[in-house]
Amino acid sequence: MQARLHTNQSLDGLLSEVEAGDLLGLSTRTLQSWRAQETGPAYVRAGRAIRYRRRDLLNWIEVNTIRSSRDASERKPDAR
Repeated sequence: MQARLHTNQSLDGLLSEVEAGDLLGLSTRTLQSWRAQETGPAYVRAGRAIRYRRRDLLNWIEVNTIRSSRDASERKPDAR
């Protein structure tokens, strides 16, 4: 039986930049840099606020997971 996600942990829930950084184990500065370079995980801009959907972060992790050295040589960096 799958555990039910809390409301703030729903796949479509929006996370702040700090929460997204915590989930990914990255600094907010890294996320800011990636946005400026138009790379990294997808994000939502709501006025001046930046938010990340949990679903997009988990998908980004999956897409950027290296399973073998061959995957690493064939992979396009920071795929969305």
